[in-house]
Amino acid sequence: MFEHKIFEIHKFDGVPENRECLLMDEVYMSAYEENLLRLFAGGDYEEVGWVATIVCEAIQKNSLFLSWYVDIFERIHPIPVTLPKEQLIVCVECWEMGEKPRFFVKHDWLENLYLQTHSVFCWVDAINFKKSLENGNISRDRLVSLRGKIDDLGKEYPQIVFISFADTLLLKSNWTVGYYPKGIKNTYDPEVFIEVVSKLADIYREVLGLDVYAILTQGSNGYYDDSLLHVSDSGNHISLNSLGIPFSDLKSIEDAVKRAIKHRMHQRAQLYMDESFYRSLKFKSGLRYVNQSVHPYESKMRTGGSRYYPNDIEVIKNALSNE
Repeated sequence: MFEHKIFEIHKFDGVPENRECLLMDEVYMSAYEENLLRLFAGGDYEEVGWVATIVCEAIQKNSLFLSWYVDIFERIHPIPVTLPKEQLIVCVECWEMGEKPRFFVKHDWLENLYLQTHSVFCWVDAINFKKSLENGNISRDRLVSLRGKIDDLGKEYPQIVFISFADTLLLKSNWTVGYYPKGIKNTYDPEVFIEVVSKLADIYREVLGLDVYAILTQGSNGYYDDSLLHVSDSGNHISLNSLGIPFSDLKSIEDAVKRAIKHRMHQRAQLYMDESFYRSLKFKSGLRYVNQSVHPYESKMRTGGSRYYPNDIEVIKNALSNE
């Protein structure tokens, strides 16, 4: 297959890096080859199957680290994906026909990729809570009032789970990328987290007189569980059903933020957004991104450099599309 001179087959350790490529199911290999041979012979080009846009960020010994662009129409939305060597059938390019390199992968792996659960995580922390506690400004009544208002907020957003520790909250939602062969829709909605953090900031300011900051990440969960939260029958075991990059990166970003503030690399902000979350936000027409600083952090589970963007709630809210 792909033996004609118009095709260039890339070896595993020589696949194109940092280029826009296409990910495709192995079931379309023969049809794709026949289509291009027909075109080369002067025939008509016909669309074959469906593809996903990817960029190979790094080649490892037994896997490829990819950025998978799950949406390139309504938003720019890449998520990190690891493609094991044994799941790649062939990487083929037909530059003579103006075709982008195509990574043909095994059907089951690709289908599992589309069916996998993904998550948005948000860590919200009250600023100067310890100092306020030492000064006697944190009473039981205030904490109960805070809990009640968070309960009410949770009713407005049933798609998000709220785990609170008085001065800290962990928020999580699951989403799917959309897999039309099985009728699954794309449910990604990161803008709702900006809205929720804004309301939480108002609640903490009203009840405790404290400001908050939030860290936001998104990506593959890796837990392969559809439920947001697991509570045991006995009621004393709670699992967030979470594993993977976005959950791990919350702490990594927080550590990097503290170092950056200490060394005056940037000022304190209300939002610290992982780059993949920030760039996936749907901004107003003509406004691709908000001008702001970007800073590195070390991800424990991600290959390659990772970055976060600090900014304030109102700046981001005013820049988001209303559509």
